[in-house]
Amino acid sequence: MNNEQQELLYEVYGKALLELAFDWLPYTPPNPPLDTIESFINKCKTNPEFSEKWGLKIEERELSLEERATIWNNTHNPVGNIYTHNQYDENDIPTKLITITYNDKTIESYG
Repeated sequence: MNNEQQELLYEVYGKALLELAFDWLPYTPPNPPLDTIESFINKCKTNPEFSEKWGLKIEERELSLEERATIWNNTHNPVGNIYTHNQYDENDIPTKLITITYNDKTIESYG
């Protein structure tokens, strides 16, 4: 994830914690469901209802060989050769696309 995505996730996570804290008053449950930002992110990725509640959609998908070739060609090899995933791995070409959408704003990055 890039810095812009991380900042957005922390912003939404902070809002979720504040809202949930007021919902829990006057007591605090023994094991809050959002004890870390990682648990919040995982819940948004795996639970569509939870994700929708916070208006945050996180999608990750593997890049195809052709997509990795495009990244390679744009950064290393103007000839246009397609290599294997292993060759792209050896040259630190990203393997997945991460898309985060919040309040109609979409941010994409490679991971």
